Parts: sequence; structure tokens; C-alpha cells
Amino acid sequence: MGSEGPAPAVTIHVTGFKKFHGVAENPTETIVNNLQDFMKKRGFPKGLILGSCSILETAGQGALAPLYQTLQSAVIREGTMSNSGRVIWIHFGVNSGATRFALEHQAVNEATFRCPDEMGWKPQKIPIVPSDGAISRIRESSLPVEDITKALAKMGYEVMTSDDAGRFVCNYVYYHSLRFAEQNGIKSLFVHVPLFLTIDKETQMQFAASLMEVLASLC
Repeated sequence: MGSEGPAPAVTIHVTGFKKFHGVAENPTETIVNNLQDFMKKRGFPKGLILGSCSILETAGQGALAPLYQTLQSAVIREGTMSNSGRVIWIHFGVNSGATRFALEHQAVNEATFRCPDEMGWKPQKIPIVPSDGAISRIRESSLPVEDITKALAKMGYEVMTSDDAGRFVCNYVYYHSLRFAEQNGIKSLFVHVPLFLTIDKETQMQFAASLMEVLASLC
């Protein structure tokens, strides 16, 4: 019998959002744009690869094409690797009223936007994916969200698990991502972060890096 060899690497792709109504500077755009350099300075843990770092329009239906191009590009990229390992998407979004980080356990098949998105769309009580059925349909992350939250809390971060990602663009993107992940054998997680006024930039960068390290070790 031969040895099994090293475990395949975990490749993590991340997205953030641009500005939107009420949030002129989105912290997730800063986090994602700086993450690659931050991780290089910090040092990548063994078995972790940071793939793409993308910024999405804060829009639903009008931004679906670029969202799926972003998701699909990771699958294509991994498919061309001879030793393709595990693939995880982390989507960062801001909750301007939050005082701590929130790992979202699930998304709901409902779009009810409290204000128009950046492309002027304001749906009310419509299914995100009509073929999935009613607006009560829920999709859950296949990641061990509770265990990830506990590990981050032990590191000293103010973090919680959430079962409500809202009904705005964050939930909209997460629902599509969870559906795509299930269809393609990968994993997805949405993380809400506070404003930098609440938790400073350096701490948020450290949190993002720690989250990836936890994912690499647990998953």
C-alpha cells in the first residue's frame, strides 16, 4: 500500500462590495483589495492558497452576469490544476449597524430591498431563483459555521453566528453563491463586518486573515 501523500490545498476566493446607499466607503472593498499583500506580509499558512480577490457591484439582478463570471472563473481555474483541492468562497459584506463580525449560516430565496440597489432595482417579496420555489426556501452553508465562529472567538474576535443575512444584496449574492457551490461541489460562506468606525481596519484585516487560517485548518 502506498502513502496517501499530502492533503490537497484549500483555495479560498474572496469578494467584497463597492459603495451603496448610506455607505460611501465600503470596508469590504478595502479588505479585499488589500488582502493579498496583507497575507504575503503575514505569511501564508501551509495548505492555504488565496485565489481571486474580486469587488462586486452592490446590485442584485443587474450584477448577476459578472457574479457568475467570477464564480465560474474559480471552477475553471481549479479544473485546470492537476491537484485541484478544496475550494471555498468567502463573500464579505458590511452591516453598518453591527458591532461585531457575523458568519452567516444561511440565505433565503427572497429579495426585498429596503432601498434601490446601485443599478436602481428595488424588488419586493420576489424569489431570487424562481425555479427554487417559494421565498421561504433556505439554502445553508455546508461549512461548519459554528465551529469556525468558536475558533475565531477563542482568538479574541467579537464574532457571532447569524441565521439572517437580511433580504438585500448580501443575501441575494449569498443565495446564488450557495446554489452555485452545491452544483459545483465547492463551499461558500458570507461574512458581515462592521464599519471601520466600529472595528478598525487593522483588526478587520487580521480577522479576515484569521478566518482563512481557520478555514484551512478545519476544512
